Amino acid sequence: MKAIVYHKAVPVKYEVDVFVAGGGPAGIAAAATAARKGAKVFLAEGQSCLGGMGTAGALGMFCALTDGKNFVASGVGSEVVGRLDAAGGLAPGLSKENPFVTMCFKPETLKRVYEEMLVNAGADFTFHTTLVDALVADGVVQHVLCAAKSGVFAVKAKNFIDCTGDGDLCAMAGAPFEKGDAAGRMQPGTLCSVWSNIDWEAADAAGHGIWGQSAHLPKAFKDKVFTVEDPHLPGMYPAGERLGHGNIGHTFGVDGTDERSLTQALIHGRKLLIEYARFYKEYLKGYERMELAATGSLLGVRETRRIVGDYVLCLEDFKRRAVFVDEIGRFGYPVDLHAATPNQADAKKFEEDFQALRYEAGETYGIPYRSLIPKGLSNVLVAGRCVSSDRYLQGSLRVMPGCYITGQAAGMAAALAAATGVSSRHVKPEILRGALRAVGAYVPEHP
Repeated sequence: MKAIVYHKAVPVKYEVDVFVAGGGPAGIAAAATAARKGAKVFLAEGQSCLGGMGTAGALGMFCALTDGKNFVASGVGSEVVGRLDAAGGLAPGLSKENPFVTMCFKPETLKRVYEEMLVNAGADFTFHTTLVDALVADGVVQHVLCAAKSGVFAVKAKNFIDCTGDGDLCAMAGAPFEKGDAAGRMQPGTLCSVWSNIDWEAADAAGHGIWGQSAHLPKAFKDKVFTVEDPHLPGMYPAGERLGHGNIGHTFGVDGTDERSLTQALIHGRKLLIEYARFYKEYLKGYERMELAATGSLLGVRETRRIVGDYVLCLEDFKRRAVFVDEIGRFGYPVDLHAATPNQADAKKFEEDFQALRYEAGETYGIPYRSLIPKGLSNVLVAGRCVSSDRYLQGSLRVMPGCYITGQAAGMAAALAAATGVSSRHVKPEILRGALRAVGAYVPEHP
């Protein structure tokens, strides 16, 4: 590949205490928390709305906001749910009644909730603003470059938080990362969708509601409904009285850090929904008259980079319900590591792990602050699905409530660092833990 050297003076458009890259659930939590603590915050979001997969990605469902006894995503997470509830944004079906399993919501309402939270917190943000590069000296990020409709500009900040989901800022700054399994394979993506004219009462009566949909796949495979026989069907969930969220179909082999791969996955994902429409209409009750209303403008990417931090949270930590002196929260969602291929052996391994690697009510593992600190960088934190962990723990922590927990902690740590003049690496864990408790975070005292 040929290369050119390009020089251009760009304006420093913002000088802030905390820069947040990405406005998904981790970025929302980070920016709101830091701004409320008194930090001057600027957040850059590449999409046309805040929320990531929960909004632009059309996935109207939270996983495991609680551990069955405690609201582990408390603080920002409980605030989001409360605001959604007050605005009529919780969808029917599995909702407040059983939050240990899942909670369905209306993405359009969530967009407004997130915007109100950041505006009221005093955090500045812009849409259609893409991170381009990071300028680093001796492990300290000096500026980041962003591109927007107004052109390329720089942001100077005391502390930077990577909430891109893919670890883009950290990778640009030179932090080490891991990606996929030993063969480089990653979890498949999903192009989520919204469907209209679903009779949920008929679906539930036939056992084809939220659960039980995948039981009919073998008959459809026999009838050659699908081009690729994918035995894993997360399913269709209520989005309204006659609306459904489709977390259906996998785009195998996608690399969310490669725009060519993403393009091909989006094209394939849209074609794939034609096959799933036939399956739901012909093999399941309640879906006979369903119509595709929309697909997400953002592909659901489950896994790309995992930034290597001062501590790598691992499967053994999950198994031993780990407790850390510097933990900034606890979580208990099962290991949900979607099979990298549609073959039966990989699908069986997914099912075995998903059933075996789960907790009883009230059980959780700790998330250490060190997993938010990228190796080699002194004023950068990472939050969301790309924090420092192995593949198994990433399969648990990657969901939206986990992003709230790590984002909230990163935002608080960055604000404390800016206020005291220390690097984010040197924020004292006991001070951080106390500050998080003060804003309602679930950070238990150690036994």
